[in-house]
Amino acid sequence: MKILLTAINAKYIHSNPAVVDLKAYAESAGLAPDTTIHVATYTINQPKDQTLRDIYAATPDVLIFSCYIWNITLVTSLVGDMAALRPDLPIWLGGPEVSYECEETLACLPGVTGIMIGEGELIFHRLVQAYENGAPLTSVPGIIFRGNDGTPVRTGTLGKNGQATAFDLSDLPFPYENVSADSHRIYYYESSRGCPFSCSYCLSSVDKHLRFRDLTQVFRDLDRFLEARVPQVKFIDRTFNAGKAHAMAIWQYILEHDNGVTNFHFEAAADLIDEAMLALFARMRPGLIQLEIGVQSTNPDTLATIRRVMDFDKVSAVVQKINALGNIHQHLDLIAGLPFEDYTRFGQSFDEVFALAPAQLQLGFLKVLKGSYMFDHRGDYGLIYTADAPYEVLRTKWLTFDDVIRLKGIEDMVERFYNSHQFDNAVTYLLRFFDRPFTFFEALAAFFDTHTQPGAALSRAALCAVLLDFAKENVPEAAAGLQTLLIFDIYLREKAKSRPAFAEDVAAHKSLISEKARSLWENESASDAQSDHPAVSYKQFLHDTHQEVFACDPEELLSSGQIVPCRGVYHFDYRKRDPLTYNAAVRVI
Repeated sequence: MKILLTAINAKYIHSNPAVVDLKAYAESAGLAPDTTIHVATYTINQPKDQTLRDIYAATPDVLIFSCYIWNITLVTSLVGDMAALRPDLPIWLGGPEVSYECEETLACLPGVTGIMIGEGELIFHRLVQAYENGAPLTSVPGIIFRGNDGTPVRTGTLGKNGQATAFDLSDLPFPYENVSADSHRIYYYESSRGCPFSCSYCLSSVDKHLRFRDLTQVFRDLDRFLEARVPQVKFIDRTFNAGKAHAMAIWQYILEHDNGVTNFHFEAAADLIDEAMLALFARMRPGLIQLEIGVQSTNPDTLATIRRVMDFDKVSAVVQKINALGNIHQHLDLIAGLPFEDYTRFGQSFDEVFALAPAQLQLGFLKVLKGSYMFDHRGDYGLIYTADAPYEVLRTKWLTFDDVIRLKGIEDMVERFYNSHQFDNAVTYLLRFFDRPFTFFEALAAFFDTHTQPGAALSRAALCAVLLDFAKENVPEAAAGLQTLLIFDIYLREKAKSRPAFAEDVAAHKSLISEKARSLWENESASDAQSDHPAVSYKQFLHDTHQEVFACDPEELLSSGQIVPCRGVYHFDYRKRDPLTYNAAVRVI
């Protein structure tokens, strides 16, 4: 018997921990000699007919889809096609998108045999056993399936007396068969399940029982990632530092076994980060870990309504302390569309979080998820949301659809011009001319909407031109300085093959640049010779660096806002990049 676990991810770099967990646990618990479990991974961006052909060619005896808000539309279509092609094929669904309103899902998808509800490892293994032994589906706890007369049949839970049995994470083998840095994937990993908080928009709050994987096993798992030197491991623990001892032990292990390459991502509650954690962070290599902190709102009324326990003053203090360490990326999240937060009040939340200077400010929109408190009380808050996944908010009692459209534009500007870090100095300079960050991004979004083609892919050079045109129209006094800083930003990130159209012609400085570059190379060569470093040719030196003369001093612009003559030739060294920003080392020569 061949069982096919199918994962459809949002992007190629993502992985699906659910399907590999199910496979690993079922195989460790024991399978019949003729049973094989296979994992097929796709993305929502692949052509649907290609995915369908691939699944069909796999000739599974049982087909299972892992369902989330980002893939449910495609899964629904594939289910219909596979059921038409293989009417005899048992098709099962699992995952958060189908674990609620299961009867409705079965009614809408006649090709589906049944649904595994909730946490899947134990259920999946029992389902496999039922197919192996020809046992009735009623013997499998934790599922809903279509009975002989077509009506839905729910089975009992896994525990005694109707109580569900929580899966012991320590029973789960390491889920990834082949760990390789060459895959360029983000490896998702969990060391705990459950969440102690009760946020009304989140499904994690449904499971209050916080469970931890045995640390000895966690360390052994981490060794696999570290030995393979994978680029990133993303812990999917909902609040990683909810258990202090557990979190500290893992952070300490990562610090002591740092391979100099792998980055570890954690979702953490900032107001649970104490001085002991900060002291540990201070010892870490820049880029060893990054933190995602869900602020969601700074409005006390909103936080109380969504049952989010957070002390924003403490969060602010902790975020600033971590920023001062200079070695950790912090991503701070906001959610638009929450109760009691209108457009103006959301702007205040935006400004207060932006003031903390996160590496990324992730502006998301409320998803009204089935099974969440927010879904159950959608009428109380006037929540209107998209009929199809991802069920994103369109309107609330406090936010009109016009407001949502404006916030979508602001989100786009934040992604393009702030989170990308391609325009850091230009944006920092422009913010001087606006009373608030929110009004800057608001004005930029309005300009962008009327001066660019909707949906057009814009190069970095084109975005530079947009930003410069925006300044000329809205704050003409900033245009000259902005032009310098845009060129500065370009060369900080890359040795551009061609100069932007607005860049000053440096032909007049060619001899000076050449003289300074050769002098610097000669000094470096002499230093390398004394330290037994391999010699670098002048040609290679020029390839790995860039020299630029600016119309005015970019550093003075950033520090004081004043336009003063440039102090000399700026040298950008791409061999020495900042591990957090990836910017080249820069100095005046």
